[in-house]
Amino acid sequence: MFFNLPTLLTWARIVAIPLIVAVYELPMQHATQNLVATVLFIVFALTDWADGWLARRLNQTSSFGAFLDPVADKFLVCASLLILVQLDRVDALVALVIIGREIAISALREWMAQIGASRSVAVHMVGKLKTTVQMVAIPFLLYDGRLLGVVDTHLWGTGLIWLAAVLTIWSMVYYLQKALPEIRARAR
Repeated sequence: MFFNLPTLLTWARIVAIPLIVAVYELPMQHATQNLVATVLFIVFALTDWADGWLARRLNQTSSFGAFLDPVADKFLVCASLLILVQLDRVDALVALVIIGREIAISALREWMAQIGASRSVAVHMVGKLKTTVQMVAIPFLLYDGRLLGVVDTHLWGTGLIWLAAVLTIWSMVYYLQKALPEIRARAR
């Protein structure tokens, strides 16, 4: 199941990273770079929904797809955050909180799976909400202008990315609390 349609869409999110980075290296006006990067991010972020829907619809779910999907999401989000830090559109502290949480919770999930307790750190609604807020904030920050001449995407994106950082901490605390009984039991 390495190369069915849902998995290819997941791979597309990983392939998108150098494309989004390259946009800011090409000789274009900033507004054009911002628009192209925003469109690329949105198109590839939508593959997150599409790959899961297709996998279920076509009965092509797989362990590999279940593994690769969150990895692709994390790569896309982390790379975009690093671009935004470099462009001085996201505070480095926000990026550190979000990226650090992704590393910590990924390691926690791996450890919990090794000890047979992965259900206690299964994806929860607060984690999904955090991801949704990130996926809305990032294109606003990539666009960095007035949308339809009215919406200040930098202002909204900044507010949303800080909200995402708060949700990031909240979700990390939630998952750590769920894992704490197993951690304590293994520490003895």
